[in-house]
Amino acid sequence: MRFSVNIPNFGDFADARTVARVAAAAEQAGWDGLFIWDHVVHDKQQRRGKPFGDPWMLLTAAALATSRLRLGTLVTPVARRRPEQLARQVATLDSISGGRVIFGAGLGGPIEDEFGSFGEPTDPVVLAERLDEGLDLLDRYWSGEAVTHDGKHYRVRDVTLLPATVQRPRPPVWVGGIWPHRRPMRRAARWDGVVPLFTNARHGQVPAVDDVRELVSYVREHREDGPFEIVLGGASPGDPGAAQDLIAPLAEAGATWWDERQLQTGEDLDRLAPVLRRVEQGPPGQRLPE
Repeated sequence: MRFSVNIPNFGDFADARTVARVAAAAEQAGWDGLFIWDHVVHDKQQRRGKPFGDPWMLLTAAALATSRLRLGTLVTPVARRRPEQLARQVATLDSISGGRVIFGAGLGGPIEDEFGSFGEPTDPVVLAERLDEGLDLLDRYWSGEAVTHDGKHYRVRDVTLLPATVQRPRPPVWVGGIWPHRRPMRRAARWDGVVPLFTNARHGQVPAVDDVRELVSYVREHREDGPFEIVLGGASPGDPGAAQDLIAPLAEAGATWWDERQLQTGEDLDRLAPVLRRVEQGPPGQRLPE
C-alpha cells in the first residue's frame, strides 16, 4: 500500500513556495505522493476572499523540490479545460518531474460555482460527455502521434503535440466519482485507478469497509486485466497503532493507496501548520504489503 498527502489549491496552499515546502517534507517523511485540488472558486460562499493557485504551477514547484514523490491533481475537471492545453501542462510536468505525474480526472464541482459562474454548461450529462471525449483526446495527445478528431464536443485537425509524455504509453489516469453511482466507476475501470468519495463518507471521512468491498467488486467486474489502483482517503489518527487498525481492513478490502486528507468541513483544511505537522509525522501506521 502507498500513502499520499492531499491538499487544496487555496488558502495557504495557493502559494507555490508553501506547496514546495509541504512536498519536500512529505518526501523526507516517507510519503509516496502529493495530490492537489483543481478549483477556480470551489464553493463561492465558503471560499470567498480566499486566494487560489493554479494547480499545475503549484505542482511544478513541488516537482522541483523533490526527486521521488508522485505528483498530480485530485481531480481535474477535464470538461472545464481545453484538452490540448491540459495535455501540454501534464506533459511538461511529467518532463520536469522525470515521469512522476499521476493524472486525476473527474466531473468537477460544485457545478454551479465552478462552471455556471463562467457561462459554461452545467448539465451533468454534457459535462460527462466532455470528460469522456476529453480523456480520449488526452490519451492520443500524450502519445506524440498525429491526432485528427471529429467528436460531439471537440474537433482536431492533424495536430501532433511534442514532446510526448516521459511515461509510456502515458501517465496513469485515475478517475474520481461518488459511490454508489455506477457510471463514474465504469468510467474509472477503463483507465488506471479510481478515487471514490462515498455518499456517506465525503472528503476527509473514512469510508466503511463494507462499502469499499462493494465498490472494489463492482469495479473488478468491469475491469479488464492489468494493474488498477483503488485510492481511498480520510483523516487518520496520529497514533500509529490506531492508524494501522484503521487502514489494514481497507487494504484487505482492496485499497492500494491511502490519501491523507483534512476534513473538508474543518478549519484546518487549507492551513499550513496543521497539515505540515501531520505530514512530518509520516504515513499512518507501518507500511502495509502491496
